[in-house]
Amino acid sequence: MYNSDTPLRAELPTSKQLLRSTILAAISALVLLVAVVLPAEYGIDPTGVGRVLRMTEMGDVKQQLAAEAAADAAAAAPAAQSPTTGMAGMAVANAAEPPAKAAVAAAPKEPAKAATPKIEWRDEMPVTLTPGEGTEIKLKMVEGAKAQYAWVVEGGEVNFDTHGDAPGKSISYEKGRGVSSDEGVLEAAFTGNHGWYWRNRGKSNVKVILRTRGDYTEIKKMK
Repeated sequence: MYNSDTPLRAELPTSKQLLRSTILAAISALVLLVAVVLPAEYGIDPTGVGRVLRMTEMGDVKQQLAAEAAADAAAAAPAAQSPTTGMAGMAVANAAEPPAKAAVAAAPKEPAKAATPKIEWRDEMPVTLTPGEGTEIKLKMVEGAKAQYAWVVEGGEVNFDTHGDAPGKSISYEKGRGVSSDEGVLEAAFTGNHGWYWRNRGKSNVKVILRTRGDYTEIKKMK
């Protein structure tokens, strides 16, 4: 015997009500996926809501960290060389080596280079990064504007990504790993923020010094 009351047929939801509830739940899940999950996890922001709520930056950083972690794992795997191959390679090298080495003519000395004129920079921004820490500096530029830059790392090397972003737009100009300096001219592909992201993958603190000049209205540290 069961003491619970059996619900009446009139109290049960109809098939039409169940279908409507299912459709509303699917639409809500789709909206959350496009407006929240894609920007926050993958840096994809088709609606622009993620950038307004600053979730797209978080997704971009996550993707950069994932790419760096994968590259670090690949670099850490040493290329194993079989003993047989090593012995065969040594035998071939010994057989190919001539009995006597030809005398190598001394290369002529290069003429002394003229002193480079000192550049007058508009802005200089030093940033100290602890092991594993990253930071980002952006220039506010209009499409086609050019900014000359030079940055140097004191105390080690960094991984970097030169990129730009604007509502609904993003671009990566250049990436590097284990770099101690870089210089050049950054030309904005569209109106928005353009600049650099650095991460210290070393075991000690480093200092990144960025110097810039050119066509930009603002320079700021993003994080």
